[in-house]
Amino acid sequence: MTQIGFVGLGKMGGNMVHRIRRDSEHEVVAFDFDEKAVKQAVKNGGAGASSLKDLVKQLDAPRMVWIMVPAGAPTQETVDKLAKLLDRGDTIIDGGNSKWTDDKRRAAELKSSGIEYVDVGTSGGVWGLEVGYCMMVGGPPKAVKRLAPILDVLAPTTNEQSAAAIGPRGWLRFGDSGAGHYVKMVHNGVEYGLMQAYAEGFDVFDKCEYELDNAKIAHLWGQGSVVRSWLCELAARAFEADGNGLEAIEGYTEDSGEGRWTIEDATAHDVPTPVITASLYERFRSRGNGDFADRVLAALRNQFGGHAVKSAPQSAAKPDSSTTAKPKAAAKPKAKSKAKAKAKARPKAGARAGGE
Repeated sequence: MTQIGFVGLGKMGGNMVHRIRRDSEHEVVAFDFDEKAVKQAVKNGGAGASSLKDLVKQLDAPRMVWIMVPAGAPTQETVDKLAKLLDRGDTIIDGGNSKWTDDKRRAAELKSSGIEYVDVGTSGGVWGLEVGYCMMVGGPPKAVKRLAPILDVLAPTTNEQSAAAIGPRGWLRFGDSGAGHYVKMVHNGVEYGLMQAYAEGFDVFDKCEYELDNAKIAHLWGQGSVVRSWLCELAARAFEADGNGLEAIEGYTEDSGEGRWTIEDATAHDVPTPVITASLYERFRSRGNGDFADRVLAALRNQFGGHAVKSAPQSAAKPDSSTTAKPKAAAKPKAKSKAKAKAKARPKAGARAGGE
């Protein structure tokens, strides 16, 4: 039996606590600033803590505390507070989406206190409770060995083709601190590219002459096709849930950072990543970024070739008293597409909805 503390009980953290208690005899002490989340963890079999200090107090030495909070300042703040509460021989595990360089720095800073640091790049999202989490691990071998019983219950059973290569469960240590999140970073960059390829393919279907059922196409592609994947299965679910045209969904896509970091590191090593880079830029454009560049292109085309430009809506046009050039003839407005006609309010002022 292994004991572990969990800090952060959101969609993934709460489900991870639930999976550990449901599928094993391991003990979990859980803390979150949201008291309702702590009560749910207790309902699922964990022990609740009222603070980080209370959580540490309930754990037996050598302690292990798994952090599942947003990357950046929230994670750093939690690590700093835990470092003052834990003792030599204890371990901090970061299962969020931290940048691998932050892991290396934290590991070095904690070393003087004798506290070990393990980074776990975790993939599986909200489905992890049901199917398990793929986990990419970095950190000292001894600390990872202590954590292994927890990783074993969180991870899915390895498929037959991969068992000989990585073992019976879906997790693997790749090296010292930072290695786990580095592999997860590139994993997310690849994910960006795969998602963009599916999105573009279905966009072609949406504009073609045939009346196609996107959900059925996605289901069919899962039956032995070269492009079958879990993402394709999720596409089928999305079309079934939100309709063939996804009219109720705004084409606005955020990014959590890993795609940017992948491109940054690839550039530092002179590795071309055109697909991942283009997919990240498409996310930027979905938020309305690129609108000014589009206007510059239209203006230049008008200047060198006399091509007509389309006038901006009166409410969006900004009068400029310093401009004396004659207004250009506006092109005849095109009919609005059915997707644009059904578009919802933009997510933030001035933003232009991307996608469809």
